[in-house]
Amino acid sequence: MLILAIDTALEACSAALHDTGADTTLAVLREPMVRGHAEALIPMVARLLDEAGLSISDIDAFAVTVGPGSFTGLRVGISAARAFGLATGKPVIGLSTLAVLAAPLLARDDSVPVAAAIDARHGNVYLQVIGAAGRVLVSPRAMPVRDAARSVANGPVRLVGSGAPLIADAWPSGERAPIVLLGDLTPDPVWLARLAGVADPARSEARPLYLREADAKPQTGGRIARR
Repeated sequence: MLILAIDTALEACSAALHDTGADTTLAVLREPMVRGHAEALIPMVARLLDEAGLSISDIDAFAVTVGPGSFTGLRVGISAARAFGLATGKPVIGLSTLAVLAAPLLARDDSVPVAAAIDARHGNVYLQVIGAAGRVLVSPRAMPVRDAARSVANGPVRLVGSGAPLIADAWPSGERAPIVLLGDLTPDPVWLARLAGVADPARSEARPLYLREADAKPQTGGRIARR
């Protein structure tokens, strides 16, 4: 299955073309960015397809990270993936940003659980814990850093993601220290494609996974009177 995977959930814009049958990556592009995903994504996909010598109709399925992450970034990636799916009639598969962060570690060794954490700011993190055979031990959620540390400090664990150092700093005294792995802080689109290759599209909808309300809210007070 040839999958086009795109990620705009965090501080990067990424895309990959991956053949899951042969486990071969045809092309991959990743650009760090805090904003500007909407302007960068479509040209990136066009370059990716051109590099691989393919057209959008050659793709068998589309994969996208659905969150947690930036509200604007998530909308960009999910809207693009849905549009591609609608235009081609191919399935669109949505996967947790946290699961994609944990995937490469679990693929190398799933004997020790992985706690993927993203800094959600203001003393909070987005957290998901996955163990052997992909079993979800803690489902994706937003929680205070100290609560997150207590929830995972019950045995050997590996921490990954931008929230990993925060959890390690809040680790309960007397508990076995975690293994903090400061690898990729944004999802690898190749691993997104690999996970999508074994996912059930019917159970992996491309809908935003919002774990908290947006920081920016519309004004609720009255308008300033005009003179």
